[in-house]
Amino acid sequence: MKLKFFLLTLITTLFIGCISCSNTPKRSRKPVAKITIQPRANKHVYGDSITISISIKNKDGELKDSKLYIDNELITTSKKLDFSYSITELNELGKHNIKVLATKSDGVEGVTFKTFEVVSDIIPENYGYEVVKTYPHSTEHFTQGLEIHDNKFYESTGENGKSGIFQFDLKTGNVLKSFYLEDQYFGEGITIFNDKIYQLTYKAQKGFVYDLNSFARVDSFIYNTSEGWGLTHDNTYLIKTDGSEFLHFMNPETFEVVKKIQVFDNKGPVKYLNELEFHNGELYANIWTTNKAVKIDPKTGKVLANINFEGLLSVLVNSDVDVLNGIAIHPDNGKMYITGKLWPKLFEVKLVKKD
Repeated sequence: MKLKFFLLTLITTLFIGCISCSNTPKRSRKPVAKITIQPRANKHVYGDSITISISIKNKDGELKDSKLYIDNELITTSKKLDFSYSITELNELGKHNIKVLATKSDGVEGVTFKTFEVVSDIIPENYGYEVVKTYPHSTEHFTQGLEIHDNKFYESTGENGKSGIFQFDLKTGNVLKSFYLEDQYFGEGITIFNDKIYQLTYKAQKGFVYDLNSFARVDSFIYNTSEGWGLTHDNTYLIKTDGSEFLHFMNPETFEVVKKIQVFDNKGPVKYLNELEFHNGELYANIWTTNKAVKIDPKTGKVLANINFEGLLSVLVNSDVDVLNGIAIHPDNGKMYITGKLWPKLFEVKLVKKD
């Protein structure tokens, strides 16, 4: 009798459980957005217009709203399932991220992403060079930065245990003043601004500041990019490279990144930007591992010219040299100087436009 009662109770419990499960509402599903960009293109051109269309598929429940973000900035909010947003003039080069965050009235969210790319609207000019003069250069210097200030020449060097900053005599190559970094630091680019020398390091995410006259270290700073490469300034901001296509503009007092732009030509990103020089409102940058440099509009990131220094290494063929690295332009007379890592020579060159 007890067994029959137990079985009856078990069956009843299972039956009620099945009914309860069948009456449980289904879990709310995430809304899904489809993002379309018109005109359809792999690359869009600086100055063109585009329209971003959003279509929300809401399989159950009601849509509360959808938020459109471009590069993490909220652009617009809509309560419609279908809406669009037009950019009348693309004015930022580079790769850009679109995010649509769709939220239902019950709080369930769906996120959709898409990217687009904006290339330059100009074709860069092409330049070669002529060697005007040749000067000696220390074969002990793994050059990372080259500077001219008050008619004096300065250089920064890399490699752990050999990194430092130097003032040297142009005609003899002799070092006149120096400061060596601690062995754990691999020195990178330098720039001179407001009677201070600013220096980057390679992977330590740390920079140093020195008094121009005494070479005494007076400050240090941290940056959040994984690497430091080239450094210059535009009389307002420090401008830094990290081996990518990005230029980082930093406040020279707080070292906060105020803005960053991407360097693009008419085909796509120009990566491996290294040693920098700012002259007459334009930027010059070595392209790492090549004998080439580019001239850049620092306001937009457009590549204005490609400069080919092929052949300079031919005069150094019997030397234990590394890649070209080091551009300096005399602020008073516009003369350009080029050298490289462990090069025995430093060259004054004149740029020659190619057809």
